[in-house]
Amino acid sequence: MTALNEGWFTEVFQDQGTAFSLQVKRKLHEEQTPFQKLEIYETETFGNLMVLDGCVMLTTRDNFLYHEMMTHPALFTHKDPKKVVIVGGGDCGTLKEVLKHPGVQEAWQVEIDERVTRMSEKYFPELCEANGDPRANFFFGDGIQWMRDIEPNSIDVLIIDSTDPVGPAEGLFALDFYRDAMLALREGGIIVQQSESPLLHTNTIIKDIHDDMHKAGFGHVQTLPFPQPVYPTGWWSCTMGSKENPLKYFREEDANNRPFVTRYYNAGVHHGALAMPQFMVDALEDEVRPEEG
Repeated sequence: MTALNEGWFTEVFQDQGTAFSLQVKRKLHEEQTPFQKLEIYETETFGNLMVLDGCVMLTTRDNFLYHEMMTHPALFTHKDPKKVVIVGGGDCGTLKEVLKHPGVQEAWQVEIDERVTRMSEKYFPELCEANGDPRANFFFGDGIQWMRDIEPNSIDVLIIDSTDPVGPAEGLFALDFYRDAMLALREGGIIVQQSESPLLHTNTIIKDIHDDMHKAGFGHVQTLPFPQPVYPTGWWSCTMGSKENPLKYFREEDANNRPFVTRYYNAGVHHGALAMPQFMVDALEDEVRPEEG
């Protein structure tokens, strides 16, 4: 539920008894796309704000936290990622971070709602700087079907940069989708799923992701928490799954010597994110293993 009152945009999390607000200067854009209501505001202190169906998606000020953690831990964990697929990610911020890696030869953004990308190009141009990169490819349509149709053993890293697991995004959190991902990934492949708030969703969404990834055949699963001020509780996460290799090992020297600028991610942050809080360890210690699924 959302409210716009006396110059403030407020997202209310009714079931959690909490809310988050940003002071706004003006509404820049509003439309009903074929899939969702899209709004963009200019805020007083967080730059531009994108809202989908009343839920905060990103702001100019803090989106780097999410986009860097959705990409660099996985790409520095994979031994040599050459082909990366992003399902969702219509704002293009994840694509921009992926294409910072010079070893990536091909990246696909598979987004159901083209209007999100077009409005990002207008109101978040800094996130779309890599859209003209010759390695960048765009498909606007159903990501679930796209993954069913992709050639087996054809991608190295799959990033699921989706909205919450409701509506069009619900199928991206399903066991069948993870099974399709297993078939699509090459040896050493890694999947990354945005996995909501550790404080609110460890025992529900995050645990389900762990169990379903294991059932699909991912031998190693790891959730990495990170700060995200504009999302519920201000604390968010991504969950990585690997077919063969433990996720606690990454190319630390390459991360330290990365030939591009980051604002949050570095090797130390990567190490820290691998150390889950104890309540998460306790909640996930009885997760389903592949041989049990």
